[in-house]
Amino acid sequence: MSQIVRTEKMVAGGDCLARVNGKNVFIPYALPDEELEIEITKSFRDYDLAEITKILKPSPHRVQPFCPLYGSCGGCNLQHIDSEYQIELRKAILKDSFEREGIQCPPIEVLSSEDKNYRSRIQLTDGGFNKKMSNEIICLESCPIATKEINGYLKNTAQAARPRGRVHLFGDERVITEGIFSQNPSVSKVIVAQEREKAQKEIKVQGASSKRKEKLRLQSNRHFAGTTLNQNNRCQVNLLGKSIAFDVQGFFQSNLSVLEKTISEITVNMGGRNLLDMYSGCGTFSVFLADLFDKVCMVEHNRDAIVFAEENLRGRNHESFGLSGENWIKFSAENYIANNGPFEAVVIDPPRSGMEKAVCQWLCRSKIPQIRSVSCNPSTHARDAHFLVKAGYRLSKLYLLDFYPHTAHIESLANFEYTE
Repeated sequence: MSQIVRTEKMVAGGDCLARVNGKNVFIPYALPDEELEIEITKSFRDYDLAEITKILKPSPHRVQPFCPLYGSCGGCNLQHIDSEYQIELRKAILKDSFEREGIQCPPIEVLSSEDKNYRSRIQLTDGGFNKKMSNEIICLESCPIATKEINGYLKNTAQAARPRGRVHLFGDERVITEGIFSQNPSVSKVIVAQEREKAQKEIKVQGASSKRKEKLRLQSNRHFAGTTLNQNNRCQVNLLGKSIAFDVQGFFQSNLSVLEKTISEITVNMGGRNLLDMYSGCGTFSVFLADLFDKVCMVEHNRDAIVFAEENLRGRNHESFGLSGENWIKFSAENYIANNGPFEAVVIDPPRSGMEKAVCQWLCRSKIPQIRSVSCNPSTHARDAHFLVKAGYRLSKLYLLDFYPHTAHIESLANFEYTE
């Protein structure tokens, strides 16, 4: 049965909210303040999901999607909205997340770049993209949001010639090419990495039993045994004049232009004796912060990433810990501070779930003067910010890091200063 609705705001994930008889209805591919004819597709106790059957009064910001695969591909979900208004919608979602936690936001600044040909990383399955909500494979020869280097690979490598299974591609003009293209010499500046078997997935340090406590108390470990690094998956890029290496199958940002702008903002007015880089990954931020601090401490549970961090920080004064944040606080933080002095600043970039509870509690007690917090989830970012503000920190700046145009994915940077 069709319903006529007027949409309200856009919510996290990119759907728009409407109401039918007081019940919330979430509608994909809609914009705020549109009149739509919809049909309910799924009904739950507290809300419904719907699809658009007819657009009666479209938003002035509605545009024709530029990709022929839009709607069937599982990637972009905001191509029907003009780019400038997309940014305003993402800013509104970010602001709403913080205000729900009782935090008064400063004006949100935006770090953005081109909205097409920006994405340095894509994943293929059996040579194509997965169809939305399906295991069906979509064949493609180009992707308008991927870099020209990745599109060169797609154009010059026939679907049948691409590796089977899940494959990670990283391609960008910043990729350093010396000696790494024996696997695919005809395609410039692209790394093609086939996903590991499940049995070879990254090793993580879990909670410590009593028998393992002494091992975890080690202050630092320069070389980690038992990692699953594959040199064929190695990538090296030039960011702001510095070389950074990483595993293509590990985490690394996909929009290098916005990443460079983020690095520049993180390093502004930073410097001193001692910096903590929590959830450091391969040390991307530490590479630049090591120029500003006498010593950098990196904490990262993914030991493959720490191996790259050691390479990237070679010759710089640092220590690295292949531990979760919680275990570093339990077994290493006190000794590190006793030997090196207090931290003057923290850069923290947790996973989507946000800071571990023990990490957030430790930061709230720490009274470290500056915290630069990066997040890929506005809800958990706002939750963690709530505890920091309650503990005496002031949110001095908030940035929308617009890494992923034409999607509802939101990343952010928050600067906190201790005021009490």
